[in-house]
Amino acid sequence: MLESEEKRWVIRPLAFVQELKKASSIAAPMVVVSILQYLLQVVSIIMVGHLGELSLSGVAIATSLTNVTGFSLLSGMAGGLETLCGQAYGAEQFQKLGTYTYTAIISLVLVCPPVCVLWIFMDKILILLGQDPTISLEACKYSMWLIPALFGGAVLKPLTRYLQSQTIAFGSSTWLNVILLSFFTIYSSACGKTRVPFSKDVLLGISEFYRLAIPSAVMVCLKWWSCELLTLLSGLLPNAKLETSVLSICLTISTLHFTVAYGFGAAASTRISNELGAGNPQAARVTVWATMFLSITEGIIVIVTLFFCRYVLGYAYSNEKQVVNYIAVMAPLICLSILMDSLQAVLSGVARGSGWQHIGAYVNLGAFYLVGLPVGAVLGFVLHLRGKGLWIGIISGSIVQSTLLSLITGFTNWKKQAAKARERIFERKSSVNSQSDRIHKEET
Repeated sequence: MLESEEKRWVIRPLAFVQELKKASSIAAPMVVVSILQYLLQVVSIIMVGHLGELSLSGVAIATSLTNVTGFSLLSGMAGGLETLCGQAYGAEQFQKLGTYTYTAIISLVLVCPPVCVLWIFMDKILILLGQDPTISLEACKYSMWLIPALFGGAVLKPLTRYLQSQTIAFGSSTWLNVILLSFFTIYSSACGKTRVPFSKDVLLGISEFYRLAIPSAVMVCLKWWSCELLTLLSGLLPNAKLETSVLSICLTISTLHFTVAYGFGAAASTRISNELGAGNPQAARVTVWATMFLSITEGIIVIVTLFFCRYVLGYAYSNEKQVVNYIAVMAPLICLSILMDSLQAVLSGVARGSGWQHIGAYVNLGAFYLVGLPVGAVLGFVLHLRGKGLWIGIISGSIVQSTLLSLITGFTNWKKQAAKARERIFERKSSVNSQSDRIHKEET
């Protein structure tokens, strides 16, 4: 009995190859979506970088603060749908996907107004934090123009997850993307099973969505915030304009690659949530290995390319010789960050697909706020390594994060996770039906 059980859990080469194909078919369009969306920010950084250090510093600070307070929050909360929609689709509870998506859109839109207030008064907040007044004013001007994109993101991100969970995805830019995805969702036969009218069930599911969305947001935001805090802290270093400019460029390069790694993480989340919802724990286990293989292979290719282009890389963002030389020095550290991102993107996708975002949140809290940021602060300010020291701190946090997530994934009981997924979906169905019946009786 024990021997047959062990054989059943051995990953067969044919199953691995088949999973590689499935994961690649999901990851490829998600990579395109993520890159196209993030290129809007990259192009902005590139364009203002050639206007001078003041403009680049202002946009860098604004980008960091808007990411910390707004876009990272929306991305993290939308991760709750990767669990709910993915597992519902695997369990063939197709109409739940439409209901969950409506719920997520309403929930995310409610978060936007208080965030906008922060952005409107960004210059005053930055000055209170000790930032240069001229840089703070430039940052405030830029952040004001990002407010429409915030509301667009509140609709776009749930729609993307809705399609992702069905292995459907494509993209353009924020509101155009929203319009295109909306028309595709409404009229495409591919969404026929999961398209539902707006109902009371949408509102009844808000509390359940927040139970997954909040830990998902915490997990994503803790890592994202720690990286963006680098840029804010660099504004307190000597020669703040240079340090902020260089750190923002490094973060832009690193994040651009992460959009690729995120595609593999999205593939892992989709495949794992679908298979757990369908009650196939062994397939979920194979998915982890397949997506990890794809992500690490892609990461190594990027690392080699980036390392050999390190002396000319800075010219894409700035004409300042000092900035270009500094980027060349930082390039090996960026390469190490890319390797860590390739690992943790998939492992975070595993967490979202399995529904243990709360564990990922604790991991990120310890890795980046007990290790990463303190190490970076000591190296940057006490040992005077400046921007290089800050970045080493984040790498330290990433190593701890990847190690802990690898251990948790390695010891995951996939049978238990599949049972939990089935229980979550079908228990939710009976709960909503009973609530709807009760409301209907009260109304009549």
